[in-house]
Amino acid sequence: MTPRRRAITPYRSETPSYRLLDAAHNYLMTRGFFTIMAAQFFSSLADNALFVAAVQLLRSSHAPEWQQAALVPMFALFYVVLAPFVGAFADSMPKGRVMLISNFIKIGGCLFMLFGTHPLLAYAVVGLGAAAYSPAKYGILTELLPASQLVKANGWIEGLTIGSIILGVLLGGQLVGRHVAPLLLSVDFPGIDTGIDTPSEAAICTLTFVYLLAAWFNTHIPLTGVLMRPMPKRLLTLLPDFWTCNARLWRDKLGQISLAATTLIWGVAGNLRYIVLAWAAAALGYSVTKASALQGVVAIGMAVGAIVASMRMRLEDGPRVITLGIVMGVLIIMLIFISNVWIAAPFLILLGAIGGFLVVPMNALLQHRGHNLMGAGRSIAVQNFNEQACILGLGALYSLSTGLGLPTFGAIAGFGITIAGFMWLIRRWHARNCVTHKAEIERLLVIARSDNTHG
Repeated sequence: MTPRRRAITPYRSETPSYRLLDAAHNYLMTRGFFTIMAAQFFSSLADNALFVAAVQLLRSSHAPEWQQAALVPMFALFYVVLAPFVGAFADSMPKGRVMLISNFIKIGGCLFMLFGTHPLLAYAVVGLGAAAYSPAKYGILTELLPASQLVKANGWIEGLTIGSIILGVLLGGQLVGRHVAPLLLSVDFPGIDTGIDTPSEAAICTLTFVYLLAAWFNTHIPLTGVLMRPMPKRLLTLLPDFWTCNARLWRDKLGQISLAATTLIWGVAGNLRYIVLAWAAAALGYSVTKASALQGVVAIGMAVGAIVASMRMRLEDGPRVITLGIVMGVLIIMLIFISNVWIAAPFLILLGAIGGFLVVPMNALLQHRGHNLMGAGRSIAVQNFNEQACILGLGALYSLSTGLGLPTFGAIAGFGITIAGFMWLIRRWHARNCVTHKAEIERLLVIARSDNTHG
């Protein structure tokens, strides 16, 4: 008797049930990713437009320059203070819901600023919403996408975020400008005294509706099916867990380099929002509206750099681009010698492009290592803590320098020297790791090349 042959099981993706599951999963990824991008775009658009409106609000009330510079570190304050908690909060419920709650906190900050709270305090509340928003925004990428697609996804997200910065600063500049502001102030509601009497207040009121639009997109982010991790009843128990996660990422031989580099890059990018405004006023005599256009020029360069990096760089290529960070510091120093807008524009595009090209592979590698070590929400919270602490520290240093009477150009030069010096140290650190921990570095790079899992 001829032995009965065992039926050959079709390859997983060839069976009808798995093809249906794969199609459903691909649809979820596509729909979810583009919905996340839309929500992020409008929320970031409002964040950046609100920054310009807040600067104008302080200038119109004749606040000292150090208060205007302090807007940047105040926005970063809650990123640092609440870092041990926001990652666990992002992992405790669907991330679309976390982003929705965060947008309503930002709306609360707008309303505080609109009805008399000091702009520094009100902008800190907006920063509170952003601090809660960020772990969910980036963490959901690792739930939807395999590691092999993180660089491309980060390129899209960073490119779109930078696009929202471009349009946001332009929008903020126009909302407080002499063409749009009178139109906004002319809007009246019969029998209702809104108390909105200045261009800055009209701009802030308008931006609350942009946050509401972002919140609407948040309600359409699909569930990923990833298991939630409940918040502990005693929140203080999160502190040792957070510091353990922070130490774990700093001990990782690839994670520490990508964390150090992205921390410094975002420290620079965060403070460039105000530095470009201050430089344009000192070197070109520009108003907030005109200077905001130059902020947009930097962001155009960052978008181009981010898109190019997403097409050409792979997950394991991050450490190779550290030298560009030194170049960024040198370019910031050179900014003080430019007084012609036609030279400044391409120079600022180049500065932004280097930053965008540098941050995408480093950010993707950091997300990959963090997700493997501790989970998406917690790793992003650790990343935000370090990056925003750098923004807070560099912003406080710049604000203190101007408050003590250091000229704008001197403060900018000191800022650039600090960046170039620390990037040089990070490059030396990685070179030493490649010699003393060669086997470990190679093992981690193999994981980065072969990891196609997600969620």
